[in-house]
Amino acid sequence: MRQNVRETYDMPDLSFEKTTYAAPVAEFIKQTTTTAGAKLIEVKPGDDLNELIKQAYPDARVIASNLPSIKADRNPETVSCAQDLDGTDVGVVEGGVACAENACVWVPMNMKQKAILFISESLVIIVHRENIVSNMHEAYEWLKEKDASLEGTSLYGFGTFISGPSKTADIEQSLVYGAQAAKSLTVLLI
Repeated sequence: MRQNVRETYDMPDLSFEKTTYAAPVAEFIKQTTTTAGAKLIEVKPGDDLNELIKQAYPDARVIASNLPSIKADRNPETVSCAQDLDGTDVGVVEGGVACAENACVWVPMNMKQKAILFISESLVIIVHRENIVSNMHEAYEWLKEKDASLEGTSLYGFGTFISGPSKTADIEQSLVYGAQAAKSLTVLLI
């Protein structure tokens, strides 16, 4: 491949002024519920996460999560294959860093069966207020700092940014939810 590279380009200059917010949490809430089209529930001290999930998705029969505090019917750590997660109504995961400018949340794929993020009909992401930053540049710095502190391991090395439910308008110019992943997304803001 190196022998066939005809032109190379320098990396772009990233020294420009980035978008920052005086109140990144407030901006994240606004962008999550408007631009991203997700639901957001602010968790108060003493709230039961399981009860909040049940209230948000009262018809859910199958909940999948690898979080010890979540009462789940399926665990992506213990199922033998990704297909065992088929039929999951609600997947519950914990996010890493969240970005106010576009309401996206980094979800580390640190579980055996990563399909939970894409096969669940609805997805719940738990976000901690202290992990909300203004822009994507700060988000990547946050990820770099977390990895650097883990002595060569990569807790956040593989993951995905998720912002709102999956949707596309490519098919006959009509908006379709759940085209590539969850039809709905709820952020539990702790």
